[in-house]
Amino acid sequence: MSATVLIRGNRNFRLILSASAASNLGDGIALVAVPWLATLLTRDPLLISLVATAASLPWLLFALPAGVWIDNGDRRQLMLRADIARIGLTLCIVGLIFSAHPLGEGHSAMPIIALALIAFLVGCAEVIRDNAAQTILPALVKTDQLEQANGQIWSAEQVMGQFIGPPLAGVLIAAGVVLPFGVNGFAFAMSALLIWLIVLPPRAQTVKQTFWPAFIEGLTWMRGSGIILQLALMLGVINLVFTGTMTILVLYAQENLALSPSGYGLLLTCGAAGGVFGGLLAPKVAKQLGMRQSLLLAMVGFVLFNLVLGLVANVLVAAAVLFVEAFIAMLWNVVTVSYRQRVIPEVLLGRVNSAYRFFGWGAMPFGALGAGALVSYTEGPLGRGTALHMPYLVGAGICAVLLAYGWRRLHFDT
Repeated sequence: MSATVLIRGNRNFRLILSASAASNLGDGIALVAVPWLATLLTRDPLLISLVATAASLPWLLFALPAGVWIDNGDRRQLMLRADIARIGLTLCIVGLIFSAHPLGEGHSAMPIIALALIAFLVGCAEVIRDNAAQTILPALVKTDQLEQANGQIWSAEQVMGQFIGPPLAGVLIAAGVVLPFGVNGFAFAMSALLIWLIVLPPRAQTVKQTFWPAFIEGLTWMRGSGIILQLALMLGVINLVFTGTMTILVLYAQENLALSPSGYGLLLTCGAAGGVFGGLLAPKVAKQLGMRQSLLLAMVGFVLFNLVLGLVANVLVAAAVLFVEAFIAMLWNVVTVSYRQRVIPEVLLGRVNSAYRFFGWGAMPFGALGAGALVSYTEGPLGRGTALHMPYLVGAGICAVLLAYGWRRLHFDT
């Protein structure tokens, strides 16, 4: 089935695809606007990393219980409420900007702490929305369409979230730091409207379980499926490194690459282009190489991405490696998510997906905080510029160890 046929022939898929695009436009704007706002409030890398840490901390704290809520609840309603919550929190950032005016003056840490708190609450909403969105897809498309559907959704997310959103954020920041957050709120509102229009087929199981038995059932299934747990733990290492390096990228781009807000947005757009191609081509690559070889190829790319940025400070080189990193990250996602959606029983999908993300995403706050601490600790003896390379060099070493592990231990039964 071609991409056009899937979109034209499935109203619910069109709606969730469009909602994902709108939601990720907001995420893409925030990807530049929030860390840039943080750098206007402070130049301390540790405090800046606090914002990224707070944004990813909900995956550690709430991913596991979220799975029970998603399996017991109305997944569409959960997505809708999460989008509405993000609209309100975006307006809180607007209020913070005006209350902290003029930005950068004074020595109070309260504005950056307030921004971190808002980022934490946005992250809480994203835990619910993202898990529900991933869990709901098998109810909207046929099993043999999952790779194609996931590839299309992630391509749309890359186009909006990193290809259009970041440069748009750069332009909006240049016009006024409050503007990107206004557009961000509008994007979340459009996503909420599209989710509201989805009509779900009836669930096969409607009897709700009490929290703890349901919670334990999901963890027990995941523990019994060795490959799912193995992939989750490997993803945790990847995301630990990735979140740390992306947390520092805003300072790396400003100080080592001398980029403006619009330049930083364009740099992220180069990465997004790789994600777009990855979303479109990953199903074909995975079919040709198989799951194991596809994931090993992705891990090789993760090593090279970090090593190059750790050794070289050049805008064109940085743009090229971000392109490659996004491509192979999309390959990893298409293979692993489609595999999970195919093998996990529907009645357990929310719980096991959430447990998977607990292990796979729960390490992100440690990566963000660790990268900020690493730069702060090394900038004295090494100098600021060299210190900003250190998270990438350390990340390359960690990913090399992960590659060696995957080469020896990663095997699929199907």
